[in-house]
Amino acid sequence: MRKAIALVLTVVWLTAMVLAGCGKSSDTGSAQTSPASSETETKQNVQAAPTKLTLWTFVELHQKFYESMAQKWNQAHPNEQIQLEAVTYPYDDMHNKLLVALQSGVGAPDIADIEIGKFPNFMKGTPQLVELNDIVEPELPNIVKSRVDIYSKDGKYYGIDFHVGATVMYYNKELLDKAGVNPDSIKLWTDFEEAGKKVVAATGKPMLTLEVNGPWSFWPAISQQGSDLLDADGNVILDNETNIRTLEFFQKLVNEKIAIPAPGGDHHAEEYYGFMNKGGAAAVFMPFWYMGRFTEYMPDLKGKIIIRPMPAWKEGGYRSAGMGGTATTVTKQSKNIELAKKFVAYAKLSKEGNIEIWKQLGFDPIRTDVWNSPELKAPNKFTDYFGTDIFDTLLQVKDEIYPVNVREKTPAVFDAVRTKVMTATLLDGKNPAEVLKSVADELRKQ
Repeated sequence: MRKAIALVLTVVWLTAMVLAGCGKSSDTGSAQTSPASSETETKQNVQAAPTKLTLWTFVELHQKFYESMAQKWNQAHPNEQIQLEAVTYPYDDMHNKLLVALQSGVGAPDIADIEIGKFPNFMKGTPQLVELNDIVEPELPNIVKSRVDIYSKDGKYYGIDFHVGATVMYYNKELLDKAGVNPDSIKLWTDFEEAGKKVVAATGKPMLTLEVNGPWSFWPAISQQGSDLLDADGNVILDNETNIRTLEFFQKLVNEKIAIPAPGGDHHAEEYYGFMNKGGAAAVFMPFWYMGRFTEYMPDLKGKIIIRPMPAWKEGGYRSAGMGGTATTVTKQSKNIELAKKFVAYAKLSKEGNIEIWKQLGFDPIRTDVWNSPELKAPNKFTDYFGTDIFDTLLQVKDEIYPVNVREKTPAVFDAVRTKVMTATLLDGKNPAEVLKSVADELRKQ
């Protein structure tokens, strides 16, 4: 009996083996795989596994932008998937944390945003940031070069900006109309002064506000004229003749009631937003990125604000200045430097990335060949607020942006302008030449 059972089991086993062999040879959809094919699939799975890249920023909107670009990158690069781990820290905390990590050689992310005012701190000695010449130089014909020059040292590029930061004049057309002023007739700062007199007479409101606790009035005004706070070698030139004349002119506008110090001290103060939202002044000049402050904090001005070039200081002079900025950098501690560079190039230098910078952030992208793209004229909250001719203004001034010098002493000079120069001259009425010379001499000793 046992022998019979054994015989039956043997027959069943042999039959199953034969049927399995037939099925394998005829059914191409079989789930069974050979050892060789299993090995191939394992390799493919390893190749497809995403590479983790860490990123630090100090602006939540920047983080959202990077995350969206990581998704687009993964769709376009199936064989180079990335897993982006981005985090937003408070401004000072992030810069201090990053500086310590780079100096100690431990704990830095793959990619980091560095604000322009802090950037010189990361250029001291041997930069612990990766040179980006190989991704920047091929795009130089397409971008505003000054916006990468500010993040360079010894001919090497270390950061890529989000925007040009082209400074423009934001006019309250409702107030100008009441005074019979055509903003397109304002070509020079002297024209602006005369228009301001008409606005004050007709409306009782000032033509302009000027920062006393920030650099965004004085710095662009001198940059228009080819001047700066520091020269190319980092020497203090705060008290040169151009800077003195500029500050004297602004002081004159304040004395004539054409301009007033910005309520709250600067153009980012809550007091200022409330003042302007009620139609407090007829104009303010700020970088292009300031559009978002209007849409976010001054909603009642929707449809009333128009964007035009800054007045020039002389016939044929520059009508804009590139201000502010954030450098996106790759750190030397990254274990995936080449992939990090590719992603940064995709997000910050490609056409697609620059279009997204406008669509998501409302910035004037550094790649000027997208400024007249249909995507930049498509309706969004900015065109609804300011009109559809925003980039027409930018195209007028794209070649009128003088490069600024960001050097080791830039943070100290910024602080001095904010705390000593503007308050003393525009609030206290002190002599601009004397104030600038005193502050400059003090800075030279540092």
